[in-house]
Amino acid sequence: MNDATTLLEFLGPVIHHGRRTICLAAMHYMKRQNQSGLTSAELKTALVAARVPSAAKYNVSDVLSKAGALVSASQTGTTRTWFLTKTGEEFVAQELGLEMRAPEVVNSVEGLSKLLGAISDDVIRGYVAESLLCYEVDARRAAVVFLWSGAVRSLQDRALLKGAQALNAAIAKHDSKAKQIARIDDFSAIKDTIQLLGFRELGIVDKGQWQTLQDGLTLRNQCGHPTKYEPGPAKVASFIEDIIGIAF
Repeated sequence: MNDATTLLEFLGPVIHHGRRTICLAAMHYMKRQNQSGLTSAELKTALVAARVPSAAKYNVSDVLSKAGALVSASQTGTTRTWFLTKTGEEFVAQELGLEMRAPEVVNSVEGLSKLLGAISDDVIRGYVAESLLCYEVDARRAAVVFLWSGAVRSLQDRALLKGAQALNAAIAKHDSKAKQIARIDDFSAIKDTIQLLGFRELGIVDKGQWQTLQDGLTLRNQCGHPTKYEPGPAKVASFIEDIIGIAF
């Protein structure tokens, strides 16, 4: 599916199938558009807007309630939000003849695999290996968190090579009360935002790379904190490409 494919075009192969298949396929489409959770009203609105035949008559809530393991739901007050499960993804892929992995996912897995083979540091390699393992089973939030940890560790190693005096001066420029850094473990007392600024001061990253890392840190925090946020495949693929290019 490319970015120009409309929902009606995407549903073409199953447009004459049952309502359950059409609803689940539409949920798959919406998830690829970075909208993984939908209320029944939102899904029905999307189907009607896409001009799916008879969509206005769909009882979407009833269809999803009877979809079993193909969907899951969360309840907030009186609002129920529906999500396509892994089983549901596989069902839609089979019905539509889709590849289970989007091209960007395949490319990211290959990139992480190549990176893993080139890393000699055991700690960094461990983080990247866990990121790859998570990403391969579509645990995208965990993949982001682990890759970020490996990336920061890589940048910390490079910063230490600049010498303690230069490193501490760079950190102090943005946090005068920061703990003095003499070895890798000392970085744990320094916020990531301050570390990134220090890396820029040391010339390890330039201004553009620093901004990209700032964006990456924002994504890492969204994925690492207990919220309902779930990044889409394209978002994570872009993050992986950026982090590999800058940190490694």
